[in-house]
Amino acid sequence: MTDDMVRISNLRITRPAFEVGDISFTIPRGAVVGLVGPNGAGKTTVIRSLLGLLTPDAGQVEVLGEPAGSSTALAKIGIVLDQPTASGAWRVHSISRRLAPFYPDWDDDRFTELLERFGVPRGQRVDELSRGQGVKLSLASALAHRPELLILDEPSSGLDPRSRREISDVIRQFMVDPRHAVLFSTHITTDLDDLADQLIVLVGGRIAHRGILPDAKEDFAMARGTGEVPGGVLGPQRSGAQWSALIRTDDSAMFGPDVVLDEATIDDIIIHLAAAHEEATA
Repeated sequence: MTDDMVRISNLRITRPAFEVGDISFTIPRGAVVGLVGPNGAGKTTVIRSLLGLLTPDAGQVEVLGEPAGSSTALAKIGIVLDQPTASGAWRVHSISRRLAPFYPDWDDDRFTELLERFGVPRGQRVDELSRGQGVKLSLASALAHRPELLILDEPSSGLDPRSRREISDVIRQFMVDPRHAVLFSTHITTDLDDLADQLIVLVGGRIAHRGILPDAKEDFAMARGTGEVPGGVLGPQRSGAQWSALIRTDDSAMFGPDVVLDEATIDDIIIHLAAAHEEATA
């Protein structure tokens, strides 16, 4: 049993509409990794490469010690996307029969239990479900075959707070087993605060920051002031005479008493690293 569930080394994928490059990271067992960044940063591209849906132009992608997309790896991955992966014409109660042949460890009782817990009506067609019910159906399907790795791509977008909390509770339950791991891509970064151990920030198809989540908030701070924007800040933004920017906390001694420093949120880090990238590539 490998200690790293995912190993990505020097991944590069170039297509007419997008590009990711120099992507390298691992996901160890027992970790919940948050994958964040602005729209078009490359999050879904990285996830599709993990599932073997995109062929890299360079680099290596391994999942559970197997090449990405191998049947052995896919059988041990639970996948939750922002839309149900089941056909819209299927009845919910038929999904177990349709998917079980592809997963040696499919557990019909577990699937039924999760549908009841989530309040997903078994008699409805998939395309008749609400957005929240569709996501919960995907989560039930992902967990029914007892996966070791759970990959979630924007599952909570558009969901009400109660549904988002239900998803968070299920992830916590899943992570009780130290052999498991989660890759959670989301725009709702507050969902990561109490869940994620590690954070990967993608900007412009590159990793702009990677590290332990609590450390990220200590590595960066928000600086605010008036007048001329000082050097050494990241992604400065103006509102009238006032400016705000991200700084690295190691650089905080560079700024005088007229600059106010506050704790940076994950959103602050994403927004200002993205602005710094846009400024550098303009």
